[in-house]
Amino acid sequence: MSTLRVTAEVLAVHPHPNADALELAQVGLYRAVVAKGAYRTGDVAVYIPEQAVLPAGLIEELGLTGRLAGRASDRVKAVRLRGELSQGIVCRPKALADVDLVAAATEGRDFAERLGISKWAPPIPTTMDGDVEQAPDLLPWTDIENIQRYPDIFEPGEPVVLTEKLHGTACLVTYFAEDGRVQVSSKGFGAKGLALKEDPRNLYWRAVLGHGVPAVAAALAERLGARRVGVFGEVYGAGVQDLAYGANSRTEEGVGYAVFDVSAEIDGAVVWLDPAQVLQDGELPLVPRLYTGPYDVERVLELSSGRETVSGKELHLREGVVIRSATGRYSPVVGGRAIAKSVSPAYLTRKGGTEYE
Repeated sequence: MSTLRVTAEVLAVHPHPNADALELAQVGLYRAVVAKGAYRTGDVAVYIPEQAVLPAGLIEELGLTGRLAGRASDRVKAVRLRGELSQGIVCRPKALADVDLVAAATEGRDFAERLGISKWAPPIPTTMDGDVEQAPDLLPWTDIENIQRYPDIFEPGEPVVLTEKLHGTACLVTYFAEDGRVQVSSKGFGAKGLALKEDPRNLYWRAVLGHGVPAVAAALAERLGARRVGVFGEVYGAGVQDLAYGANSRTEEGVGYAVFDVSAEIDGAVVWLDPAQVLQDGELPLVPRLYTGPYDVERVLELSSGRETVSGKELHLREGVVIRSATGRYSPVVGGRAIAKSVSPAYLTRKGGTEYE
């Protein structure tokens, strides 16, 4: 998931090709459907992104009662309006009537708290839950921002790697070389500094033990001379999310698992490593690599859509792609490593989808 920020943004307004009374207000590479004439190019308005949960008063003010997602009809979700993808809400809430939005846009102010907007937290199914313990030394995973919201993360032509983004649940493994200890967590629990106690019924532990991740992490720590090694993989299959890639987590041998990132603490510093470069052939399954070469946003958006490549059978749609700097450089745009995601419009608007974390 991306970080939730509700900010003032400078808009570019485009015609809606299928509706005379509607237009498209662009923020970054996102476009949100708005009433025609409500805004002009160069205007500043507040942008509320997907996965934001709105308070009842704001929903009523915006005329969105009963029109948002979730059981309480309070969550912002991508939708198609008259054939055009609309991602997020562009508005000027009454609560910010006294705010200089132009200055706020320049300063990058976040209005989520002032507007009572929170980030949606996906439910945790029983198989992904369990008893937890404090894990202050767990190597954590981080939220990845969407390239459509932050198109300047990468420079045109810089070397990047695109891997397929899988619709499963992120599994965090930290191996401690000093005593051979292993900690396993989910992205949600890991963000809170918690690890799941070993349980053969737990989905993450089943995947980790079933694919021999601890032994691979131990071998990698020895090769790197690392104090800690983090192995980050996606667990997938029927029973995990609605997209299964031909795997079935309900069976003993059917839990899908693919590594998407590796980190290691070497000489006191934590570094991120390319799994394809540091893991030996056949040690662990890796997420499919779709492209390596110069960064081109149109190429990224093109590869975000299509059919999945994990199963080799194109069983269903692709969730999207993850873009990484080939050099592992720092990005001042996001204040961390240069990494982002791009999600397929078909994935965002599919019916009956699940979004467990």
